[in-house]
Amino acid sequence: MNSNRTGVGEYTYQLLNAIFAIDKTNQYFLFYNSSKDVSKNIPKWEQDNARYVGLKWPNKLLNLLLFLKFVKLENLVIEKLFENCKLKIENLNVWFSPNLNFTSLKKHTKHILTMHDLSFEFMPECFTLKHRLWHWFLRPRKQCQRADLILAPSENTARDVIESYKVESYKVIKLCPGVSQPVSSDQLSVIKNKYGLSENFILYLGTLEPRKNVSVLIEAYKKLTNLHTYKLIIVGDKGWRSESVMRLIENTPGVQYVGYVDAAKKAELYQNASLFVFPSLYEGFGLPVLEAMAMGVPVITSNRSSLPEVGGDAVCYVNPNNISDLAEAMKVILTDEKLRQIMIQKGLEQAKKFSWEQAAKEFLYFYENRH
Repeated sequence: MNSNRTGVGEYTYQLLNAIFAIDKTNQYFLFYNSSKDVSKNIPKWEQDNARYVGLKWPNKLLNLLLFLKFVKLENLVIEKLFENCKLKIENLNVWFSPNLNFTSLKKHTKHILTMHDLSFEFMPECFTLKHRLWHWFLRPRKQCQRADLILAPSENTARDVIESYKVESYKVIKLCPGVSQPVSSDQLSVIKNKYGLSENFILYLGTLEPRKNVSVLIEAYKKLTNLHTYKLIIVGDKGWRSESVMRLIENTPGVQYVGYVDAAKKAELYQNASLFVFPSLYEGFGLPVLEAMAMGVPVITSNRSSLPEVGGDAVCYVNPNNISDLAEAMKVILTDEKLRQIMIQKGLEQAKKFSWEQAAKEFLYFYENRH
């Protein structure tokens, strides 16, 4: 477990947090496995109806046993509960997987599975051989066909799952993520002073990996020759094949890499940015676009996959492979204050359509009516 919550980790935390705020009745057992001490990275919920069930097996061993169907996840949880607190449970009603992982369940246990995207199917060139083999061993098609309910963050991802894995459409439900509440101003850090940021800057936030298309953003930024007062700030963890992007950052004047930042620092970056640009080649949802709109930042993103669903008519869409078009869109928005204000207002309204509370209510409705 990583203390830096991004992507799936943020989705899981925010959804559970919203569910626990509503549901005080159903019993939740939060299963995890790690041979290392991860207690500092585990969120603490003061819930009488929620408790952790942790194993300390080597992950490779557990995954192998699950892959070979030698163990069942419900049995591991039930045995651990009895061992730790003498809590006798015959069976679990539903197993919820917030992401694709090795899963071996008993025949009659209902399985709710979240499929965030199918980028590994459509863009295998953006994954290492190790990651491609990982997804092959996970057998996503078989898992989707076994699942009783599949949650997809967008219509685009739902359609991808149905068409790619030949899953019955009634089993696939769109459950949109929400947007976290902005951090209040008295909680914000002095991040601009800490990192020496300029008054005017363009922001990108996301992992540095080929699918995110950061190199195209930097090349487009180079074309803003008459807007040299605007810096380009790159925020996010280094991912696979980030070396070439890092070299490009280092060799491009005006571009600054900040790395991973926590929620408070991220909020201040959004609030102070003049423009947010997210030229990803494929997204199952695109949470940074939603976050930027909610924080009052004009957004440029790709006209691909699920991103138009998230942005609606509030953002500017470009072909993520066209450097000149991206550069022109950046120039127009940065120099037209009236357009900027229109985009900001539309973005704030669009962001109101997404909430974790609503996602939690829908999750509980599906749980209560589908198992």
